[in-house]
Amino acid sequence: DRVRALITMGAVHKQPEKEFEATCVTRGALKYLNSEYPGAFLANEGISYVSVGGDAIVGKEKQQQKAVADDDVEKIGSEQVNTVYKDRGEGSASSVAYTSYAAVSGIGELTGDGVVPLELTLLEGSKTIVLDGVLHSINEAGTTLPTDKWYGADAQVDRWLPEALKEAGIRVDGNKNDKQSNIFDSIQ
Repeated sequence: DRVRALITMGAVHKQPEKEFEATCVTRGALKYLNSEYPGAFLANEGISYVSVGGDAIVGKEKQQQKAVADDDVEKIGSEQVNTVYKDRGEGSASSVAYTSYAAVSGIGELTGDGVVPLELTLLEGSKTIVLDGVLHSINEAGTTLPTDKWYGADAQVDRWLPEALKEAGIRVDGNKNDKQSNIFDSIQ
């Protein structure tokens, strides 16, 4: 028939502010898209929109690493990944996130999934789901270190998929039986 919903995870939905337009990684595609098809454009035609964003790493410039606020201490990356970044001369997960966020938005001192700033992942007019501690990639950004903190990891999917399916009007049977191993087995 047709698409029931658009569900995005860590996708960039907003172009940088005017003064940072030159940093837009889409080279103007987002500006055009947001001008011609803004926000949840097809919502009036019955299409649901869900945007999922991660809030895991606060971007900090390399020389500012010691200035991480106490309330951000959990958003600086794991010791293992920070050691990799330090050994490569990149600083830490926070400084790698800073570089990525600045490339995407023009501003590095934001919070996000380590690749895309959180505020850019939340599509206007969509059902928004913010996941604390969730990273953008199957590996720690820029490394080969696997992580179970990315959007598609089993433990993370269970945090956003039920709500996304509900928004899409897809009924999920909450009564699992022995044959059901995950949420996909209960979709009706």
